[in-house]
Amino acid sequence: MKNKIWLITGISSGLGKALAESVIEKGDFVIGTFRQESQVEEFNKKYTKKAKAMVLDITNEESIKNCVEKIISDYSKIDVLVNNAGIGFVGAVEETSLEEVRSVFEPNFFGTLKMTQTVLPFMRKEKKGHIVQISSHGGVKAFAGFGIYNASKFALEGFSEAMAQEVAPLGIKVSIVEPGPFRTNFAGNRLGQAEKVIGDYSETAGAFRTKLKGVNGKQEGDPIKASKAIINLINSKNQTLRLPLGKVALMTIGMKLDSVKSDLEKNRKIAESAVYD
Repeated sequence: MKNKIWLITGISSGLGKALAESVIEKGDFVIGTFRQESQVEEFNKKYTKKAKAMVLDITNEESIKNCVEKIISDYSKIDVLVNNAGIGFVGAVEETSLEEVRSVFEPNFFGTLKMTQTVLPFMRKEKKGHIVQISSHGGVKAFAGFGIYNASKFALEGFSEAMAQEVAPLGIKVSIVEPGPFRTNFAGNRLGQAEKVIGDYSETAGAFRTKLKGVNGKQEGDPIKASKAIINLINSKNQTLRLPLGKVALMTIGMKLDSVKSDLEKNRKIAESAVYD
């Protein structure tokens, strides 16, 4: 099979669905994952010979191992891995239980990490491949009420940035995609929320929760245009580690960079003084 084989996790809706459709339209072969067998059957009926759907529980190591081994057995390679599966979550840090924190980190960090680790040996053998991590502008800048989600995406970006340096000499590329608000179901009924609500956070985390619900269906981002941008990145000769998507992402990431630079300069003399003479 000369065309690229893409493994895209979480293609039931949103960016994952749009990306899968765009890649199929381009002529590459998509292997997409769903959580339900009924979704797999429906997809496979629609895209016979153009794509293949599989059931995957991104929070289960055995499910990840079986999924990847099946793909390698059937298709011999994975050219592009897109780690898209994940969940959103809102709530102040104090409001969030450890159980809720773990429910966010399992898909957003641990599942993505395990999927990456499972695919890498096959890419190393081929001395080529591209791993695309779907992060968020919230993986760069934190927002009150979004702290646990931010933490999961900060962690994703941390290991991905280091990994990019580790695998570059092996012919493997890494890209971190940082979308702002896109018109998906992210802020809809799939959005996780802290069960506990503390009144003292009503003006910060509470306001963010209300705002996020209010923008559902009105976000600036177009998932199809984002998908085409990701495909163009994969095929570009001038690839960057990070790809921000949307005007809001440009603004918020820019604000974070300005803030970090300001703190760096304000504390430069203090930092320089804290060393041996």
